[in-house]
Amino acid sequence: MSDLTELAGRYIAIRNEADEGKRAQAISDLFTADATYTDPLADVQGHAGVGAVIAGARDQFKGYEFKIVGDVDANHHIARFQWELVPATGGGNVAIGFDVAVTDGAGRIKGVYGFLDKVPGS
Repeated sequence: MSDLTELAGRYIAIRNEADEGKRAQAISDLFTADATYTDPLADVQGHAGVGAVIAGARDQFKGYEFKIVGDVDANHHIARFQWELVPATGGGNVAIGFDVAVTDGAGRIKGVYGFLDKVPGS
């Protein structure tokens, strides 16, 4: 379980990484080459696809950061965790969702499936 908790933390850190080069390297380190990312707004594959989705969210929500809410729920090689998007300077969330990350059994993500519970403006 602690391995999947660390994995979820690394994933959220990638979402919050401002430096594009560091973010690309972290994606390469954490995700398999053919990894998929699917949520209501995107369905992509590969490091470039995952990177583009994360870069798009960072561009849309400048000054905000993702945080894990509560504990990571682990089931064999699958992690489920809730997150929120909050102003980096503090304050209430503007978005809430949860992600399910499926690993390859060797500690790398091969798929992320995201669900949005609260979106900006709702």
